Amino acid sequence: MKGTVHHIEIYVSDLGRTTEFWSWFLSELGYDIYQKWKEGISYKLFDTYLVFVQTEEKYRDMGYHRKRTGLNHIAFHAESRTMVDDITQKLKEKNIKLLYDDKYPFAGGKDYYALFFEDPDRIKVELVAPNED
Repeated sequence: MKGTVHHIEIYVSDLGRTTEFWSWFLSELGYDIYQKWKEGISYKLFDTYLVFVQTEEKYRDMGYHRKRTGLNHIAFHAESRTMVDDITQKLKEKNIKLLYDDKYPFAGGKDYYALFFEDPDRIKVELVAPNED
């Protein structure tokens, strides 16, 4: 598996809110909780895992913004356009703000069927359907 991503670790402002947000979404994609400890949680799918860690108080004052240097967004594969639509509906039911909602599902271009939204720290999350030929 040379070159594939092993894990991504993200520090978050509120681990409880982050866990609530990411747990349902990642389970929809097939991830399971991998590890859990007082300051963090990780989710695993195959050989890749995502880690969320509570930011220490002394480092929280700056906050996060995806347009600063650092992580801009995380994009995940969906199994189909139907999955993208189903997740979109679930996000709306949870009152989670969608990004580029006025252009959904083609905000990324006419052949790019995707959903864009933000996690509690405003990290952009993208769910992309495979191209239909």
